[in-house]
Amino acid sequence: MTVEGRSRPYALATVVRVAPPVSSRVGDKAVVTADGVLEGWVGGACSEPIVIREALAALAERRPRLVRITPAEMAAAEQPAPAAVPAGVVSVTSTCPSGGGLDVFVEPVGTAPRMLVLGASPVAGTLARLAEALGHEVAALGDADLDRVGSDAAGPDDAVVVASMGHYDEEALAAALGTRAGYVGMVGSRRRAATVFDTLRARGVGDDDLARVHSPAGLDLGPSTQEEIALAILAEVVAERHARAAAAVPAAAVELATDPVCGMTVAVAGARLTAEHAGRTWYFCGEHCLHEFERDPDRYAAPTA
Repeated sequence: MTVEGRSRPYALATVVRVAPPVSSRVGDKAVVTADGVLEGWVGGACSEPIVIREALAALAERRPRLVRITPAEMAAAEQPAPAAVPAGVVSVTSTCPSGGGLDVFVEPVGTAPRMLVLGASPVAGTLARLAEALGHEVAALGDADLDRVGSDAAGPDDAVVVASMGHYDEEALAAALGTRAGYVGMVGSRRRAATVFDTLRARGVGDDDLARVHSPAGLDLGPSTQEEIALAILAEVVAERHARAAAAVPAAAVELATDPVCGMTVAVAGARLTAEHAGRTWYFCGEHCLHEFERDPDRYAAPTA
């Protein structure tokens, strides 16, 4: 989809199976924002902290997951072997007393890579269409839009391609280098690129920044039409992104805490139920556990052997 501004990523959680007694129904949905706020309905206090935790993990990993929530007594009776849990399924044991279970499909949304195409050349138009067809968020910008580049291309999976073909190349490339985009490319000959680089050096742009630029942009397909150059650029963008993903360290883990009353793991981001005691913050899955803790905090705050 071609967009004017970048949407904030969120996770969509949908109930796909229920095992009564539960308060949700198949088809119930909720949105979980990147800061851990849940809006909608996937069940009450027994399921919400689990869904929030797994939604944040799905956003961090950019992968969907099926979350299977099983009550403790059922989990103990079934005792499934770890190998029985299919790939892409997260099995969670709930310590809540309701006794029901459910499956929730959690899908990250708004995490598609972004493609900014600067210029109005045939390469630019074809590249925008191809990138959109491959699921990129695409913004086609002209010389009047260069002040948007820094905010619109904000992540390592984003790409900025300068295809202005001699019109405002220096300004467009300077704007592209001001981003954290994982790919910066410039369409043009090596001689043209060298001229642009010299101009930017004179303006104070360092060689380390200029080394980020792929120019001529795109895989070498030999003599190519404008449309084929666009294809070569998109292929290079995808190849670079896959190479970075293969070499990257795992995404930062979601910060978690253990409810001291029931032992459930909850996400710290967006946590509403907390208590201060013994110089630290304690996190809870629901009001029941919070109230239990507040009645006798030393009992639950005591270190375990």
